[in-house]
Amino acid sequence: MRGAKSAKWVASAIVVAMAATACGGGSEGDDSGSASGKVSMDIAEPKRLIPATTTESSGNQVLAALFTPLVNFDDENKPVMAAAESIESEDNKTWTIKLKDATWHNGDPVTAQNYVDAWNWGAYGPNAADGNYFFGTFEGYEAMNPTDPDGEEGPKEAPEPEADKLSGLKAVDDKTIEVTLSAPFSGFASLLGYTVFYPMPEVAFDDVEAYEEAPIGQGPFKMDGEWQHDQLVSVTAYEDYKLGDKPKIDAIDFKIYQDQNTAYNDLLAGNLDILRTIPTEVMGTAQSDLGDRYKTSPASTFQFLAYPTYEDAYEDVRVRKAISMAIDRDQIVDVVFQGSQEAARSFVSPVVGGYRENTCGEACKFDPEAAKALLDEAGGFKGDKIEFGYNADGGHKQWVDATCDQIRKNLDLECVGTPIPKFAELLTQVENEQFGGPFRMGWIMDYPSMENYLGPLFSTGGSSNYYGYSNEEFDKLVADGRAAKTEEEAIEIWQKAEDILAEDMPVIPLRFGKNVFGHSESVNGVEIDLYNNVVLDKIETA
Repeated sequence: MRGAKSAKWVASAIVVAMAATACGGGSEGDDSGSASGKVSMDIAEPKRLIPATTTESSGNQVLAALFTPLVNFDDENKPVMAAAESIESEDNKTWTIKLKDATWHNGDPVTAQNYVDAWNWGAYGPNAADGNYFFGTFEGYEAMNPTDPDGEEGPKEAPEPEADKLSGLKAVDDKTIEVTLSAPFSGFASLLGYTVFYPMPEVAFDDVEAYEEAPIGQGPFKMDGEWQHDQLVSVTAYEDYKLGDKPKIDAIDFKIYQDQNTAYNDLLAGNLDILRTIPTEVMGTAQSDLGDRYKTSPASTFQFLAYPTYEDAYEDVRVRKAISMAIDRDQIVDVVFQGSQEAARSFVSPVVGGYRENTCGEACKFDPEAAKALLDEAGGFKGDKIEFGYNADGGHKQWVDATCDQIRKNLDLECVGTPIPKFAELLTQVENEQFGGPFRMGWIMDYPSMENYLGPLFSTGGSSNYYGYSNEEFDKLVADGRAAKTEEEAIEIWQKAEDILAEDMPVIPLRFGKNVFGHSESVNGVEIDLYNNVVLDKIETA
């Protein structure tokens, strides 16, 4: 996710670790039930807990408790004011943001300068914020993120930025922010609902690393102690919360798991209140185990396998398409996921405007004979084996093994699944070009737009474009869509960009997800939204 290639990029929008997982669930002696209004839910170990660099689902869930965004979204995915009083523009290029009154968890008032400082920190290339990419529409971004020059001997070290502040960003007064974009963007207000646009208090910049261990926010919950890595993040309700409905519960323990099945067993035993994703291994019995506590809801999740463009074995598009055509998506959805997911044959989710069925075309049609013929036409596979990488802390082994079985059968190629212990480790290996095969990725939208799939995942230097895909025509269409005067015009342009993906096939679309979750008998009102977040102000103790 992040604008300059010199920055570290991670998904954002949240890249989904597909289920949180646990090393045993909380710290020793922890009361994981709902006594005194405390609720527990599972997450994986967050990669980061700084707003501008938190772009995966577990960290995002924690920050959703600690912060309130400038906007939320209604049932039609339209932005509604939350921490913002108003967001206005006459030309879609210069935007004025008025803030509501709010206080930080330490009692200080929230000011416009707090937003400006946080956004400048995220946009400054040397900080390597995972959300850096999302500031790329601001005027002055390029001066803060010089690109890596290429020489005869390959990429050189990026030069020092010319600036450490965005020229298109200023605090007009304590309650007013003015943003000037490098080009008009009609959907800018929706962008501001994302995690990376949370503010940070002045005290955070005294020691950012120390702040990350116990972030101070302006949301409905505040930290209770420090982040206990690989164990627990605890929060309590903030009594002076002013930006929305106050929580109906007193506290939350975010219990960090490294195995989904452990989390599921804790749920059944009454040691966990909310499980955000039911493991695939128990999908066949979960409904009978949980009864009416087994829940589903729509999600924006897009699951795919990404090709490492740095590996010669996958350079030929015919090879990439052949592997895709050898996968029977429907069978895996029916058998492994018990029908709880939907086969994906497009590159954006059905929940956003502009979605079209089967934009992938023949490349996503299960046709083993055609797949083998296309592979032969390409001269065969130029490697020893196909290796599918996945994070072991997300419950992916079963579907990865099933996919490899199909590859072996339909293409007569050796295929193995390679588990990486943690999602963060998988991302690091891919960032450093250390993993040599297609790798599992999952995306949850940050804001409801086609652009939020196309830009971060597939633009050159896109925030979650770990695979290194680059197409100048595609990039231009994405940018042109942002500058369109209306959403309808933008969608028409973005659909042309999606058509290019079908030609180039940088990833294999696999599934569109649903939220499949469960809760204990100790809580009611558990809902998970399109962004894979538990809706915290709805939870009640039974």
